[in-house]
Formats: sequence, structure tokens, C-alpha cells
Amino acid sequence: MSKLLEFASSVPDFRRSNKGNIRHRLSDIIMLMILARASDCVGRADILKFGGNNLSKLRKMGMFKNGIPSEPTLCRIEKGVDALAMADKMREFAESFRKKLHKNSDGFEIICVDGKAMRGTVQQNGRNPDIVSAYSPATRIILATEACEEKSNEIKAVPRLLWKIDITGKVVTADAMSFQKPIIDLIRERKGYFFIELKANQRVLCYRIEDAIKDREPLYTHTPEPELTHGRIEIRTYNIYDGLDMIADTEKWGGNLTVVQYISDTVKKSTNDRTTERRLYLTNLPTDTPTLGAFVRTHWSIESMHWSLDVNFQQDKIKRKYSSAARNLDTIQRVVYSVYSIWKGLRKKLADKRKGVAELKRHVSTNFTTLINFLSQN
Repeated sequence: MSKLLEFASSVPDFRRSNKGNIRHRLSDIIMLMILARASDCVGRADILKFGGNNLSKLRKMGMFKNGIPSEPTLCRIEKGVDALAMADKMREFAESFRKKLHKNSDGFEIICVDGKAMRGTVQQNGRNPDIVSAYSPATRIILATEACEEKSNEIKAVPRLLWKIDITGKVVTADAMSFQKPIIDLIRERKGYFFIELKANQRVLCYRIEDAIKDREPLYTHTPEPELTHGRIEIRTYNIYDGLDMIADTEKWGGNLTVVQYISDTVKKSTNDRTTERRLYLTNLPTDTPTLGAFVRTHWSIESMHWSLDVNFQQDKIKRKYSSAARNLDTIQRVVYSVYSIWKGLRKKLADKRKGVAELKRHVSTNFTTLINFLSQN
């Protein structure tokens, strides 16, 4: 709870303070938004209703001496707060817990990078604004975010995001859009590792490797036990190759690369239909790196996080006219998501660690006291 209060108090106030007409502290309004979103409130009306119902308890915490703000005031706050500054304060909040939660983890620390559109907001060009996230699958904390500029895309946002976090000695995983020379060079420059999918956006390189591995035996092959999920039997195979003779222009990519081929054979039990999926990944990790193929599935955890934001927090249903308001609300939602992850990470009981976000939200939404007690455990 103290870290949340510190986060809310650290966001710069954009309002003029020399007129004497500020009735509500910015930190109080930000905390109201966090508490309301944690209690499953979605729109402004729900947030303000939550505040009104719990005003006496909020006042006991030293908040809202002049009552709950009006809806226009909340709207101005959402739009007016510096979105970059709030996102940066979220990064500091996440970092204060990341080291504590990751200290007992084994192997490489992995950072997943991916983008997500805010479908409730439409820009002047008709597109939804995109937010690129850096996510820690080991701690389930969102480490940092970066917004794509209105006439830009993830390719330019990813380098800005990577400069915000420490990637030294860590493995950055990303989808094929991020397999770009500036991104690869930046990760190498900052002494990090990358594990990025290769598709036809790098046409020559992709087709050359696809042709080369047809006639080669992999250096290592790993096939985990078959999995039965959702009425399907899935067999995954990971083949590891040295890319020295496959990649013609190794200097362009900063040196030799390791090629990881992922093959998924799936059989649907009800119809016995069989499908095969093949993917390629490139990394600067050595070919003998343990559990190299596991990075494929680890990256999918960021997609699970995005799914949780949509389903558990109804992110796509939140409509905002201004991108700045949408960005600030997105930051609030990601802070709340990380709060649930932090709570599970700090628990010792396995049953607590296995609780899902939806279950925790139902628990804390019962009453205000339960919510505050829950947050005080972080």
C-alpha cells in the first residue's frame, strides 16, 4: 500500500497552484482510480460511485477532505496528466518489486516485448493507439510501456522502450516485427540477448534459412512429453542449429546467430485431424544454452497478460476521446494488474500463488476493508 501511495504522490501535477482553487489533490484522485479499478469499476461514473460509497473510509486515510470530485474534474485529470511522466513512475513502481520477486528465480531473466492496441480509443487517422510493453514472465509484472506515435508503429517504439529498462545479461523476446537491425544492434550494444521470431518481413534471410535446414541435422533436438489440452494432443519439437553457414551477412546482424526451429504437431481427438505448425527464431545465445526452446512458449505469456487486460479489466470497453486520457488509464490498469501479480509473488502458500486475477478481483471487490487489507499485504 505504501508503494502505491508513493506512486500516486510522485506523478507531477499539471494544474496551476497559484490560484488557490485546487480542491482535490492529484494523488487522491489517482489513488481513487487505482482502488476503483482494483474493485472492478470500469467507467468514470462507476469510479465516482465507488468513491462516494466509501468517502468516509477514504477520509480516514487522509483523502478527499472536500468530497469526491465531479465527473468533469476526473475527465480533465485523465486528459491533463503527463502520460509519459505517469508511465515512467509506473516503471519505478515495478522496478521496486522486480528485484525482490526475481531473486530466487533460476536461469536467464526474460523480458517479453509486444504491442497491444487500445481499441476503445480512435485517433484522428482512424487507427487505435498502440502501447508496447516490457513484461517479466517470472514475476508477472509489467516493467515499462511506450506509446507508438500517431503516424508510427512498434518498430520505432521498441528501441525507446528498451532504453527505459536494464537488459544487461537478460533475454529480450519479441515477435517478428521486432527483428530489425536497429533493435538487434541496440540489444547487443546494451549487453543483452535476444530471442526473436523470424518471418517473411525479413524475406531473404527467412527463405534462406528455411531452405538450409531441410538438408541439415540439428545440433540439438528436444521433444517434451505430449500434451493433452482442449481435446487436442500436441507434440512439440525444438531443433537447434548453428546459423554460421545459413546466414550470409552475419556482420549485418552483429555476429553469428543460433537458429531455433519450433514444430508443433496437433491431433484433434474427436476428428483425428492433424495440423503441423512451423516457426523460426533467431538468437545470439549459444547453441548449447539449456532450455533454449522453452523461450518460445515463455514469450506467449505476454499475450496472456494482454488477454487478462481485455477480459478481467475490460480494457477494450473503456472509450476515451483523447489518446492522453487513454494512455493514463492504461497505465493505471497495468499498475493494478501488477499489484495482483506482486501479491501472488510475495505469498508462500502454493494455493495463493495459483489464484487467478479474476478470483482475486472477486475477493477484494466484496468491501472496501477487504481491498485495503489486500493491498497492505504488498
